[in-house]
Amino acid sequence: MPLRAEGGGPEKKQTPDIKGLFLFRDVLGTGAFSEVVLAEERSTGRHVAIKCIAKTALRGKDNTVENEVCVLSRIKHENIIALEDIYETDSHLYLIMQLVSGGELFDRIVERGFYTERDASALIRQVLRAVSHLHGQGVVHRDLKPENLLYYSAEDDSKIMISDFGLSKVEAPGSVMSTACGTPGYVAPEVLAQKPYTRAVDCWSIGVISYILLCGYPPFYDEVDSRLFDQILKAEYEFDSPYWDDISDSAKDFIRHLMEKDVAERFTCEQALQHPWIAGDTALDKNIHESVSAQIRKNFAKRKWKRAFNATAVVRHMQRLHLGSSQEGPPPLPPCPPRRLPPPAALRGEGPRGHPTARPPMRIKGAWAPTSPPVPRLHHDARVIRGPAKVPLKEGVGGFQGGLGG
Repeated sequence: MPLRAEGGGPEKKQTPDIKGLFLFRDVLGTGAFSEVVLAEERSTGRHVAIKCIAKTALRGKDNTVENEVCVLSRIKHENIIALEDIYETDSHLYLIMQLVSGGELFDRIVERGFYTERDASALIRQVLRAVSHLHGQGVVHRDLKPENLLYYSAEDDSKIMISDFGLSKVEAPGSVMSTACGTPGYVAPEVLAQKPYTRAVDCWSIGVISYILLCGYPPFYDEVDSRLFDQILKAEYEFDSPYWDDISDSAKDFIRHLMEKDVAERFTCEQALQHPWIAGDTALDKNIHESVSAQIRKNFAKRKWKRAFNATAVVRHMQRLHLGSSQEGPPPLPPCPPRRLPPPAALRGEGPRGHPTARPPMRIKGAWAPTSPPVPRLHHDARVIRGPAKVPLKEGVGGFQGGLGG
């Protein structure tokens, strides 16, 4: 499995046994072809997330891993999870990733007692700077969404980190892409239209994320995928009352420039960074936490208890270390997972434009299929999408969730 480390990235190292170098603590997540574990480097005591990829599962798919390594090797930015090392044994490839332990974006917003437009603006500014850096390096992420935005630490002022480069692509100068991939609710119209596309798809996705951060629900939703895709293709979205009544015109203008159907008119990251809502003082300081967090709970209540378990495992393990405990072995088990949710019929509340309350996702053999909004995934375990046209989908190695998921 030839792997190229570009841009001064780590070179692949051979080792007979990865566990001689790292103490494996917890499984943090699993993907189609990989498993992510929390580990401690024996020589230094530092904590990392290791993406473990079985070679047998990758037969005929070596280019997928090579692409991810190629992308991660050329990226160095404070808001992008770093690839620190690459190891190989006879049976596995191991990507040693920077560990982030602050949790997911939505979880932190819900937990806060005070949240404003200014907070959302500061978050998006970090994302724009990181994606601008990606684009400057010729890299297109192609799967930007809130689940891939993680906090570096549990500190209140923690920076945000972009994760999951399983679908990213190095864009040659003057070239376009054509592979249909991404997550439908965040994917740009030109991708669904099966047209050649560019880095502008990332800017559309940032617009969708910005929209959600200010109201708590997605701009596009329909239980029928073909109708969802039709909304996106037409760029049909609204700033619904009363959810947007207290949001500034500047914020809405910013979103319109990113969620622009005409690619030639859509903001680039550099243009977005210069918009008054990002660079100026037009973002309001009014507390919108109650409304936004309520809608996030309704429309994104899709957390599996397994994910809650994994996040808690990281946090508790790090807390134990700070308290001075050094015993070897796995950390204490976190609290029992939340009780099972009531039957779906009891969960269906109504949000903006009739958005139903989200239900936990379910796993079916060979695929990952959510049972509610925001969106079904188009990549990794999925093979086809339903809609007006069926398109081939890229297989991945299981998206890396910044050390907190697979």
